[in-house]
Amino acid sequence: MIASFGMLVALLLAAPQSQDPLFGWLVGKWCTEARPPSDRTTCEEWRPMVDGVMRGTTLTRRGGKVISNETMEVRRDGTGWVFHAEPSGQPPADFRAGPDDVAELAVSFENAGHDYPQRIRYWRDGDKLMAEIAMADGSRPILWEYHRAAE
Repeated sequence: MIASFGMLVALLLAAPQSQDPLFGWLVGKWCTEARPPSDRTTCEEWRPMVDGVMRGTTLTRRGGKVISNETMEVRRDGTGWVFHAEPSGQPPADFRAGPDDVAELAVSFENAGHDYPQRIRYWRDGDKLMAEIAMADGSRPILWEYHRAAE
């Protein structure tokens, strides 16, 4: 019995720990398939939450050359979850998720005062990660379909 308890403790200590399991489904490297004729791809990489902050990056390449990049964070503040984006060549912006905007495998963030996008959504569709940006009313959507990539 003691040996079994010791093995259980060792397994629990070795398991990856997350301070907030809400966004564990987002962790990893995700890439779109190359789109001819430019062979453009977009990859997002999200790291596990550490000290209440989950960090991510986005790189878009055309023909192997980086054409845009962005750093991102998801963090909790006093009123809920915040998605902080810092796209290359643009000022940073914050988008908020209310209590009803966070689900088991989906999240939606909004900032109606931002020019574009005003809404950022992520959700899982089976083994795919889906992402969409749009206006707050859902108009002008742009959709990405990501597949898990090798780390």
